[in-house]
Amino acid sequence: MYVPLWVWLATVAGIIALFVFDFVSHVRKPHEPSFKESAAWSCVYIALAIVFGAGLWWVWGAQHGAEYFAGFITEKSLSVDNLFVFVIIMSKFAVPRIHQQKALLIGIVLALVMRGVFIAVGAAAIHQFSWVFYIFGAFLLWTAYKLGKESFEDSDEEEEYRPNLAVRLAQRWLPITKEYHGQRLITKVDGTRLVTPLFMVIVALGFTDLVFALDSIPAIYGLTREPYIVFTANAFALLGLLQLYFLLGGLLSRLVYLGLGLSVILGFIGVKLVLEALHENTLPFINGGHPIEAIPEIPIWLSMTIIIGTLVITGVASLLKDRRDRARA
Repeated sequence: MYVPLWVWLATVAGIIALFVFDFVSHVRKPHEPSFKESAAWSCVYIALAIVFGAGLWWVWGAQHGAEYFAGFITEKSLSVDNLFVFVIIMSKFAVPRIHQQKALLIGIVLALVMRGVFIAVGAAAIHQFSWVFYIFGAFLLWTAYKLGKESFEDSDEEEEYRPNLAVRLAQRWLPITKEYHGQRLITKVDGTRLVTPLFMVIVALGFTDLVFALDSIPAIYGLTREPYIVFTANAFALLGLLQLYFLLGGLLSRLVYLGLGLSVILGFIGVKLVLEALHENTLPFINGGHPIEAIPEIPIWLSMTIIIGTLVITGVASLLKDRRDRARA
């Protein structure tokens, strides 16, 4: 799949324009989005992602189009799971609802920038060393195990937020105000410049997104090797995440089996990566450094079926359990 430079530049410019529009239309004027507003804009961004995927399908063929949609669905699902942590961070820092949009959008932009770096590094590594798929696959299998284990643990107690390394360093070295000063990230008090709690929230969100990228990038490289598809699927998955945060609201706590579903998906992609690594093996201590051609390749249609099927089953099961719990209460 050859993507001309001008297509890359036009795509990046378009993504930047959408984020700028998001900032101007939703963040510049502090407010708490209504359910109707969040639902409408969530539909708009999902529609844009679908239209882009349809165009990619038409220009570069069904295989690449299917890879994009499989990647988009996977990344969007992982992003929804990340919202659980965002809710905890917002609660811990007691961010006023009217100012949460700015913190979230800046955090999402930072996430896209960091994922762009990871995508470039991953593409270079895969191009030079096919055995990188062994590492990606093993990492995803370990992540799937941890997610599955957490899903079966008792989740009745409210999850606590523990400041990450970036937040701890910022709290140690930067002068911080105790009160919010509107949407300002830096303010001046008695002639001294201080960072506001909103700045700390953005640091927390940005570093958290960096950790999440360690899961999402190997996952989508298990579905496609095209950096352009990896980048656009990530970008469109992050676009609209701001609105999705306010749209889902209390629904997040009802998706009790989402973690288990994502565990199954990441485990499947991890196995797929290991099989692909064996199919193109170059490691001398495995089959004498020769590919194992008898290893079957998992087609993209089967990947999409498993991903969508798992999400539908876990989503419906979560809502049914929530209904039963409410009926008993």
